Amino acid sequence: MKYLLGFGLAAVFGIGALVLWQTQASQAQGESGGFLPYQDAERVASGATVYTYYCASCHGLDLSGEANWRSPDEDGYLPAPPHDQTGHTWHHPDEQLFLTVKYGTEKLVGGNYKSRMDGYGSILTDNEIMDVLAFIKSRWPAPVVKRHNQVNGG
Repeated sequence: MKYLLGFGLAAVFGIGALVLWQTQASQAQGESGGFLPYQDAERVASGATVYTYYCASCHGLDLSGEANWRSPDEDGYLPAPPHDQTGHTWHHPDEQLFLTVKYGTEKLVGGNYKSRMDGYGSILTDNEIMDVLAFIKSRWPAPVVKRHNQVNGG
């Protein structure tokens, strides 16, 4: 009986902690409009380093992307889009951006879509992917950040 009581109390505290965590996560999302740590200077700095090493060769050090990024090349691949405010990155919610980086564009879009953007899930940790996306978001003008937060439901 003593063990049952102990188990019951542990379950109640566990459920309470889970509810508290979910409430805090929901409040954080409401305040920031997503889960990217774009206001955390340390995470943004980490993301800048990772971006420079893994992303800038295609998407540009200044996030400007490749020329003619809206038109397929001779092999049917779309060039790397910009990640600044002139691109479409901010049109997508955090979860979709995260999954695109982790698994690659072709796997997410499917069909006949062709992309040279392979997934980085076996190269980068989830936190590194979030840091890169936080770095990108931190570079957008305030009105674009605000709109992206709305896309995320914030």
